[in-house]
Amino acid sequence: MKNKYIKLITVVSVSLLVSCALEPEIDNTFNEDFALTLPENTEGFLMNAYANLANTAVSDYGNEFLDAATDNAVTNNFAGSIYKVGTGSLTPNTNPIGSWDNAYTQFRNIHLFLEHGLGDNVKYDLVSPANDALKKKNLNGEAHFLRAWWGFHLLQAYGGKTVDGQALGYPIVLRTLTEEESRDLKSIKRNTYEECVAQIISDLDVAIANLPLQYTGTSPILGISQLGRADKKTAMALRSRVSLYAASPAYQPNSITTITGMGQFTVNNTTAYINKWRTAAIHAQEAITTIGAFSSLKATDFNSNTTPPEFIWRSFFTSSLLENLNYPVNEFGQARTGPSQNLVDAFYTKNGFPITDSRSGYDPNNPYANRDPRLYLNVLHNGSDFNNRQLEIFEGGKDSRSKVQGNTRTGYYVRKWLSLTPNLKDVNAPSTDRHYNPYFRRTEMYLNLAEAANEAYGPTGLGDGVTQTAVAIIKSIRTNAQITSNTYVDEVAAMGKAAFRKLIQNERRLELAFENHRYFDMRRWVLPLNEVVQGVKITKNPDNSLTYNKIDVEARNLNDIKYYYAPLPYAELAKSPNLVNNIGW
Repeated sequence: MKNKYIKLITVVSVSLLVSCALEPEIDNTFNEDFALTLPENTEGFLMNAYANLANTAVSDYGNEFLDAATDNAVTNNFAGSIYKVGTGSLTPNTNPIGSWDNAYTQFRNIHLFLEHGLGDNVKYDLVSPANDALKKKNLNGEAHFLRAWWGFHLLQAYGGKTVDGQALGYPIVLRTLTEEESRDLKSIKRNTYEECVAQIISDLDVAIANLPLQYTGTSPILGISQLGRADKKTAMALRSRVSLYAASPAYQPNSITTITGMGQFTVNNTTAYINKWRTAAIHAQEAITTIGAFSSLKATDFNSNTTPPEFIWRSFFTSSLLENLNYPVNEFGQARTGPSQNLVDAFYTKNGFPITDSRSGYDPNNPYANRDPRLYLNVLHNGSDFNNRQLEIFEGGKDSRSKVQGNTRTGYYVRKWLSLTPNLKDVNAPSTDRHYNPYFRRTEMYLNLAEAANEAYGPTGLGDGVTQTAVAIIKSIRTNAQITSNTYVDEVAAMGKAAFRKLIQNERRLELAFENHRYFDMRRWVLPLNEVVQGVKITKNPDNSLTYNKIDVEARNLNDIKYYYAPLPYAELAKSPNLVNNIGW
């Protein structure tokens, strides 16, 4: 992981074996037997698995937010792969969502470490056998966590259903392969989704048993100098996320759920389906019990010099990359990401009612007044404060597309994660700011529990040691976001599980916007993918009043079941005849 606390150690250069992507080979720059007796060199295999985590920006998909391939936003980068994904042009050769080769390279690094870095041949402390054992215990936990991380990366990107109704994941590899095994391409098959989940959970259980709760104090092994490595809280957070995906309807075999059309599925085995949600609820509750209360996200968290308490695990970087990409053109940016009117309309008013409810007090002639405070954390709108002035996104305004062709297509700019330090992009004295990439947030764990508890026990039910109802969790999240009333939450809860599910999905949309969750949430829940992305056209009248009209900005040509899943890489399918692709690909 790229942060000041982790030393990156390059031991060997790893390249992909042409014949098989599952087993990259070692370039023996050093004699292998010698290299694998040196603690820093051996640990370097594990550090490579850290170093390849996405850690330069939240917009890590070709410098794009993945939300730009959903109904949350669009991109101005028409040549980019995310634009192609959002408009239905995804192919096995142009898929930015997953990284098959990189994941298997990291598996190789992890397995080399597990096989050579924990035995008597390597001494991490020549003086203290106790410290040597403690170091190995911790590294063992880290290795299993990282194997789980990269396994979930594959599962999230490539897991899906096949034409015959199976739910498949990725080919599980648990050790380095011999050259003969590497060349046996016919033996490469996808494990079932359930088998992949079981393997990931098993690895996380080992990680949880071996890792410290968190890194504190001055110990060179478990002290604050190791901050940024995986700890018990991180492993429990990943287990919660994995279990949530494992329960989701899109990833069940046809014996449990069937997708019947765009935005439609049926449950064929209610008991098996509910049991998966019970497991997800248990794992979310265990994570919350260990991790503690959430604190909500604040604008000051975006560029804080100290890690905000809301983040369970994060990387950080100091640059002006996000601002270069997403500021208005006149502010020396590229206006890359345009939040949608769809997203803006999904935010409540401050009293907690949807803008379509007459009790909300929503004024279409003053649409940004008195809204859910989370709107202002995510979106810059006409009149937002920016660089000692107010944004002018009305027709002919300084920040409008009618004034400068490269500006926003939707009438909005992204706010989340950006630094709004005045004159950050000054041409004479440009500066940078700290930014975070949170891999896990505390609030996500509570949203996970609310979702799983609702499916397992209903909006107001409890079971399996879960201590908070779905209703109570959603109320606490909204209250922490400074919404003043939860009357609407109680009303929806009274309507039952299905209605409350939609409310939870909307809360995830608002709370986790521009954190690359929406793309996967829509697919795992089989939500409609073909909603037209809308924006706003703002006209300034002679009396200086403004008129707001919704406009269609971009069609989402995602009207086939296959778009709930991604294709496996073409190169892998061509080499391995027994790899089964996802349905429709």
